[in-house]
Amino acid sequence: MALLVLASVVCWAIVFEKLAKLGRARRAAKAFESAVKADLLLTSGQKAGGSLSAAVLAAAAREKREGMEPGETRTDFRVRLEVAMRQSMIQQLRQLEPGLPFLATVGSAAPFVGLFGTVWGIMNSFTAIAGSNDTSLAVVAPGIAEALFATALGLVAAIPAVIAYNKFSTDLGRVAQRMNAAIAEAARQLARSATSQRALHDHAEAGQ
Repeated sequence: MALLVLASVVCWAIVFEKLAKLGRARRAAKAFESAVKADLLLTSGQKAGGSLSAAVLAAAAREKREGMEPGETRTDFRVRLEVAMRQSMIQQLRQLEPGLPFLATVGSAAPFVGLFGTVWGIMNSFTAIAGSNDTSLAVVAPGIAEALFATALGLVAAIPAVIAYNKFSTDLGRVAQRMNAAIAEAARQLARSATSQRALHDHAEAGQ
């Protein structure tokens, strides 16, 4: 039972931590999405706040500094930008995953641990009956109460863990979807900008 109490405490600590981190990730994704829709990544050089979007933009900036390679088309460059930004996004989202396997484990294992406590309590009740040759409530009640308490603890630990795991998994998926859509548009904008810059550069060299 002490194990179930400890697991429940750890689960709630993970829940509060993930609520804060996923909240920041959602805000960063929204800011990045808004900046891309408003074309602010190019017109004002604005960087959407948050480590998630900052990391994605840093990856794009590295690719853009390298520029388009000789013979590389605009489509190839856009794909290269997309891949770099998506890889950066995946790395950032993976940092939000620690703790989720623990929630899943507690959600699936805690009811069985509680069931084990229930069986143990009932066994103690039968042992008490056999030892005293008395089937009165005073003899049976302690074991039954222990059994029910173990069952309750198992459910108290498991139910929030399952709900939290499902919520956080869904939230991570939604953040990834928003970022993927915004990354595709951002790559298109950056590729268009790079193509224009190369065209101007080639025109200037031809004029010389």
